[in-house]
Amino acid sequence: MINKEKKYKIIISGGGTGGHIYPAVAVAQALQNQLPDVEILFVGAKDRMEMEKVPKAGFKIIGLWISGIQRNLSLKNLLFPFKVISSVIKSLQILKEFKPDAAIGFGGYASGAMLYAATLKKIPTVIHEQNSYAGITNKILKNRVDKICVAYDNMGKFFPENKIVKTGNPIRQDLLYVEQFKIEAYTYFNLKPNKKTILILGGSLGARTINESIFSNINKLIDADVQVIWQTGKNFTKAQEIKHDAVSIHTFIYEMHLAYAIADVVISRAGALSIAEIAQVNKPVILVPSPNVAEDHQTKNALALVNKDAALLVSDKDARKTLIDTCITLVNDQNKQTQLKNNIAAFAIQDAANKIVAEVIKVIKK
Repeated sequence: MINKEKKYKIIISGGGTGGHIYPAVAVAQALQNQLPDVEILFVGAKDRMEMEKVPKAGFKIIGLWISGIQRNLSLKNLLFPFKVISSVIKSLQILKEFKPDAAIGFGGYASGAMLYAATLKKIPTVIHEQNSYAGITNKILKNRVDKICVAYDNMGKFFPENKIVKTGNPIRQDLLYVEQFKIEAYTYFNLKPNKKTILILGGSLGARTINESIFSNINKLIDADVQVIWQTGKNFTKAQEIKHDAVSIHTFIYEMHLAYAIADVVISRAGALSIAEIAQVNKPVILVPSPNVAEDHQTKNALALVNKDAALLVSDKDARKTLIDTCITLVNDQNKQTQLKNNIAAFAIQDAANKIVAEVIKVIKK
């Protein structure tokens, strides 16, 4: 048994997108529940969204000077080796000062630097891979860390089998019982309880194809007598031009449990975290996988559901032509909604955050 009298210190690292950040926050919250006196320090990348989102969740974070390699030819790539060296040195300093009992990585370049440094110092390490296709950072770390938590089957093609534990993707605690928030949600979004509601999500940074598909066809949705909650991301500013009572537009939705509470249909990218959340809240979903990801892993994520009649798929290249019509058809087909809801429920893995905490505790005990 772990000593609950001891004050444990845990470093959590990961970021760049909500898909890395929110599972990390969920595990931090689970650690607080299981180890009441635990001290948690997040380490992220300077100027990335974790520097805002993690403090909002109530945790301290330190930023590293690190960013990814640009896909196009860029002078910024010349700085990459220096950023890596700088970030590993900074990580070693953080470890020396904080003296953690374990380090947990959730992907992203900051996670790579911190977890690499932790393995140099022989600190117990756990990484979590959210997707069906492993990210570059976790593949680099696979032989150095003690345990690898995954959300999908057949991950042995990326990682040593003896280190793999299937835990699922941790989701925020406020998404576990969303139905109880319906009355509050209609008031919060200033929408009507007697109308069907479509929730449109492009990921934490926005999704250009989804946004443009909605923007150019918004009158079709209004004419179909539905209402819309639309998370645009910070870059799609022209959505703010739309002024209609049936359209609730947000750069970012912090109260996501309220949005899910009243969604009849969801339109979303097919990131692993988005799928985990939608499965947990049990909503009919149209997935539009991003083509701009490694090995097209979002399409693989989506097909895992589509092949079980648990989601509909509209490709990114077809979205501008067919997404809105597909959505309106689904909103008006109660039988199809019921089928999708029944089948997506099987993809909801319960208690993923606590399962990851259990693995962290095991490596500390060793």
